[in-house]
Amino acid sequence: MPALTRAVNGHTPANGRPMSLTDVEEIFGQNTFGLAEMKSRLPKAVYKKLTATIEDGEPFDATVADAVALAMKEWAVERGATHYTHWFQPLTGRTAEKHDSFITPNAGGGAVAEFSGKNLIQGEPDASSFPGGGLRATFEARGYTAYDPTSPAFLVEHNGSATLCIPTGFASWTGEALDHKIPLLRSMEALNKQARRALAVLGDEVGRVTATCGSEQEYFLVDEGFFEDRPDLLVAGRTLVGAAPPRGQEFDDHYFGSIPDRIMAYMNAVETELYQLGVPVATRHNEVAPGQYEFAPIFENANVAADHQQVVMMVLQRTAKRFGLACLLHEKPFAGVNGSGKHVNWSMSTDTGVNLLEPGDTPHSNLRFLFFCAAVVQAVHTHQDLLRASIATAANDHRLGAGEAPPAILSIFLGDQLSDVFEQITASGTATESKPSGLLGLGSPVLPTLPRHAGDRNRTSPFAFTGNKFEFRAVGSSQSVSFPLAVLNTITAEAIDDLATKLEARLGRKRSKKAVEAAVQEVIADSICEHTKIVFNGDGYSDEWTREAVEDRGLLNLKTTPDALATLTGAKNVSMFERYDVLSEAELESRRDILLEQYVLTLNVEAATTESMARTLILPAAIRTLVELGEAAEAVEDLGLDTSGTQEMAAAVVEHVNALQKAAGSLAAARAAAHHADDESRAMTDRVIPAMATVRQACDALEKLVPADLWPLPTYREMLFSGK
Repeated sequence: MPALTRAVNGHTPANGRPMSLTDVEEIFGQNTFGLAEMKSRLPKAVYKKLTATIEDGEPFDATVADAVALAMKEWAVERGATHYTHWFQPLTGRTAEKHDSFITPNAGGGAVAEFSGKNLIQGEPDASSFPGGGLRATFEARGYTAYDPTSPAFLVEHNGSATLCIPTGFASWTGEALDHKIPLLRSMEALNKQARRALAVLGDEVGRVTATCGSEQEYFLVDEGFFEDRPDLLVAGRTLVGAAPPRGQEFDDHYFGSIPDRIMAYMNAVETELYQLGVPVATRHNEVAPGQYEFAPIFENANVAADHQQVVMMVLQRTAKRFGLACLLHEKPFAGVNGSGKHVNWSMSTDTGVNLLEPGDTPHSNLRFLFFCAAVVQAVHTHQDLLRASIATAANDHRLGAGEAPPAILSIFLGDQLSDVFEQITASGTATESKPSGLLGLGSPVLPTLPRHAGDRNRTSPFAFTGNKFEFRAVGSSQSVSFPLAVLNTITAEAIDDLATKLEARLGRKRSKKAVEAAVQEVIADSICEHTKIVFNGDGYSDEWTREAVEDRGLLNLKTTPDALATLTGAKNVSMFERYDVLSEAELESRRDILLEQYVLTLNVEAATTESMARTLILPAAIRTLVELGEAAEAVEDLGLDTSGTQEMAAAVVEHVNALQKAAGSLAAARAAAHHADDESRAMTDRVIPAMATVRQACDALEKLVPADLWPLPTYREMLFSGK
């Protein structure tokens, strides 16, 4: 049976739970051991100590561990949990878990459910079995997971049972961070320390400053039957061959279009589970490419948001199976149509509820906002290499610089209003006005007059100011957001530190309001003058911008992962991470080595799969086509008719068969040579990727010639437009 018929006819709709029948307020967080549940179950003294850690960043008091563990276990068991796991984020980019039973044998030959403070605080997975980048060898296997009380434990339900997942950090026996959570938490503390210091100079005393985050998630859905019939999707997560369909996304009719019933049922089921897990998803819609969709959450504490992002990916993929779908999180699963990103919306908030990146109605007079905004501009310009390295993967290399994604060149979009304010400051030392927002009339009396923003948005910018936050648009859809957030927090902490130090030096003992205002404007002016080259409000896709950015502004254009990762352990970066106690030089080097290894392994798998598909699927189908054409030509000749058309078709197939056979051999040789190269990652970039492209070119040409009933793979037309 052809793949299309099998996929669509074989689908049995799952019974999604309609959100219209669900009281979201009732279910939200019901599978999360959050503050409300803690307050109802813990002694007041224990609850107070625990919330001091969660809300105020106080050191965790280990004396409360037993009480917290008992309450957590009782809550989880009541909800059907039989096991618990220390849920952590190793350097694979995904999550890991080892399940332990609550059941412990007792002296009487029976069993009891036990879970102690010791079980809660510390676990011991095998550290050498995860990527360590040299931090752990096979004979140095011990590693520890450590309870993170600032991110709530949650239940994952599956087939009538449940597992208690406890967010944890993961470190080696010698204390190095082997995960993404520990550096993220360290970076948040560095940002808190420097931001509070700066606020004190500005006259604002706060208890804590927290990095906040809301990460959008783009993804593709294809029928599971198509997915299982594509070796490349199964193994590599993206199509390695596939001709463009007659219709792609050129009509722009999928974006924000009506959501198909099957997809809507899936989205409802995803939302229901995410609400139960306390994940505040707020937006769902069709994205630009056919078969592409998006969820977006509300802002949270950056550490919790990073954990929730991992939960979102887990729920998206496992829920898809219930609906006969496969969820593709790869950055570029289909050539020629939009890829998927994970736009990281980031800001800083005080414990008094003040967003430090909120400009207000008159940003020119909001010195606090201008100070912190200038710090971000300085941070991105100084460490554009680090931000690029933080999102460097083989998958994201396919997406960056394409028609829908920001370029690999880091720049900041500030918009007309903010750009004008900063220009006033640099020109005269002070800003006296902000461009008004105004109102927008639409020419019809039945349509309301709309408030008009003072500046436009720019979707071509990799790092854009979008009203009261910055949006890091270059993060890939399959990535953990923890490392990009850790980088962003740390570089901003350094910039705030630098500006605060200069501000203190200018002020001396003069701390009057007037003196502070004058000093802040001077510091901001100096910083913007030095770092304004990173600000660009124009078309980031244009060739003119690429030339201007590199040749005139001296910005970096790190197009490939090896190029980007080469900068990760530069002297200035090592010095900064160590100065703010976020990553040691060894920890930073380990991440570089792991990311390079993952790049090589990813491309090796893709190359091997491409070659295999070419030799075992595409070439046999083409040869069967030649056999049919030969038989047809013989029959036509027997009838005394003209066989030239059939011969031309056969000649075209033969031409591409020969090209494919040659290309497959060249790809095999390129892989072998790369494995013996001094720099395997560069060899993969320079030799293997072009060789894969040549194979694909021949395969895609044959797809246009081989009859549909002989073509061995679901096509783009089927995957993108059928079975929804």
